[in-house]
Amino acid sequence: MSQKFRRLFKTAKPVIAMVHLGALPGSPLYDAEGGVEALVAGAAKDLDALQRAGVDAVMFGNENDRPYEFAVDTASTAAMAYVIGSLRDRITVPFGVNVLWDPMSTVALAAATGAAFVREIFTGTYASDMGPWTPDAGKAMRYRDRLGRSDLAMLYNISAEFAYSLDRRSLADRARSAVFSSIPDAILVSGQITGEAAALSDLVAVKKALPDTPVLANTGVKHATVADVMKTADGCIVGSSLKVDGDTWNPVDPERAAEFMRLARAARGE
Repeated sequence: MSQKFRRLFKTAKPVIAMVHLGALPGSPLYDAEGGVEALVAGAAKDLDALQRAGVDAVMFGNENDRPYEFAVDTASTAAMAYVIGSLRDRITVPFGVNVLWDPMSTVALAAATGAAFVREIFTGTYASDMGPWTPDAGKAMRYRDRLGRSDLAMLYNISAEFAYSLDRRSLADRARSAVFSSIPDAILVSGQITGEAAALSDLVAVKKALPDTPVLANTGVKHATVADVMKTADGCIVGSSLKVDGDTWNPVDPERAAEFMRLARAARGE
């Protein structure tokens, strides 16, 4: 398995929990009255609840910046850096960042904030809600190194949400090819949209093809399914299931988060 992944996550099969920021400046849903300080307050509350629940890592993301973009407004990325910087003293677990759907902004944000890992669509060709989608892993990884962050772990989502892959190879073949051609630190398998589960059969197929590469479930892991997911995957990224009523746009529910981690630890044999 990736040495970088093992060094970063001390626990086998880590649970990475999402801190979904409110809509950022420059996006249509931004709350100008609440301003950036409201974003900090909301993120702080979710972060504290997740860390008390015992998650293994957190990831800051801009899921509320709809409609999504491939070239994200500089103001939005700067605001994410401000929010994360305001919270650095209270972050007690490894953290990552994801600026949807902009690999270069994601890497830049990680460099600015000291994030340990990033998640993005780095490979593939897709027809998507946002138009043709053709990310460039080589450009993003070279940018990472130019910024002096060769230590930054790169988590590749190889089944893009809100999109249809134009590459007709099987998901397992695409994942195996991406590992060879684009040297990710982990592979992520997703459902069709945020909060929708990846098919367990897809996780099984990708893990079978990549026995020595970390493979994580990226979306839709629920309390009822975390045990089955952990039997196959090398961890998971979870957001919606930890929210009030399981709704992506609600704040974190401390009780749901704590119960999810209880189930995840049991599945890991802890």
